[in-house]
Amino acid sequence: MKAELLNPAELRAAGYKALADALGPLGMARFLLQFEHGHGDYTRERQQRTAKDSVQTIAERIRARKKKRV
Repeated sequence: MKAELLNPAELRAAGYKALADALGPLGMARFLLQFEHGHGDYTRERQQRTAKDSVQTIAERIRARKKKRV
């Protein structure tokens, strides 16, 4: 099979098959999850959520979470 002769859908299917054959279904899924791009702008959203918070407020939240884990 010549990869350059395959259309994009055929190439993708062949790639998935090769991954599944080499890694098994679970290994293939774990491998593919490494390339999840996500969506949105995390930095901007985080800045908007924390813009009103002082360093002291954030530190208090961290201490409260640590206490809950113990």
